[in-house]
Amino acid sequence: MGRLENKIALITGAARGIGESIARVFHREGARVILSDIRDEQGKVLAKELGEMACYTHLDVKNEGEWQLVYEKLLLEFGGLDILVNNAGITGFLETIGPFDAENPDMESFDEVMRVNLNGTVLGCKYAIPLMKRKGKGSIINISSRSGIVGIPGAAAYAASKAGVRNHTKSVALRCAEKRYNIRCNSIHPAAIMTPMWDAMLGEGEIREKIIKDVEAGIPLGHFGDSEDVAFAALYLASDESKYVTGIELNVDGGILAGSEARPE
Repeated sequence: MGRLENKIALITGAARGIGESIARVFHREGARVILSDIRDEQGKVLAKELGEMACYTHLDVKNEGEWQLVYEKLLLEFGGLDILVNNAGITGFLETIGPFDAENPDMESFDEVMRVNLNGTVLGCKYAIPLMKRKGKGSIINISSRSGIVGIPGAAAYAASKAGVRNHTKSVALRCAEKRYNIRCNSIHPAAIMTPMWDAMLGEGEIREKIIKDVEAGIPLGHFGDSEDVAFAALYLASDESKYVTGIELNVDGGILAGSEARPE
């Protein structure tokens, strides 16, 4: 306990799934957490449940004007920022009309996925760096994906956006290092983590159980992970325990990328 004592942490996409778990773990470890999302009711309920040392603010990460408002809030209320988790993201399957295969992409759908996943991360880094410079150090954690390392034939936009997040992380890490800002930037690459994002693909009832078994058959550890597995990886990168770690890719995937099951179906 207390690994993030006295640190200010902003988490995007914090109302549910991986973002919610990161918020809970960070709060438990002593951080003051600012939850942000576009799901305002869920975010407010979570912040109220966490209680002291937690608050909620609306943030659509693809909108630079909203990032500017959050920047001003963090500056005025907290004097800066110690930790940013760029977690907000979409697959596009539920949010746009698609399709997303590389042969027939709907470009407006493709652009929307890129705006949220990649542009949102770029904007987060842009506004976090000056806030962290005021504190003298900081940690930026970008949630990419296994899909940022390998391709997905039917989800080209998601894969491309997460690959962009992966590489932008390294650019941010090197920029901050060469400028001696003492700001680290790392990416986490989850795969087969059971979150609401899977619901559209898994279905319900017996079909859901069959698909889960089929997916788990291709995971070396033999089962889905949960969102807290990603949260504990983020905790390490957020804490001072990782003070000599920047520009890395941390896979949280049950061993998938270690072998022949790297290509997602």
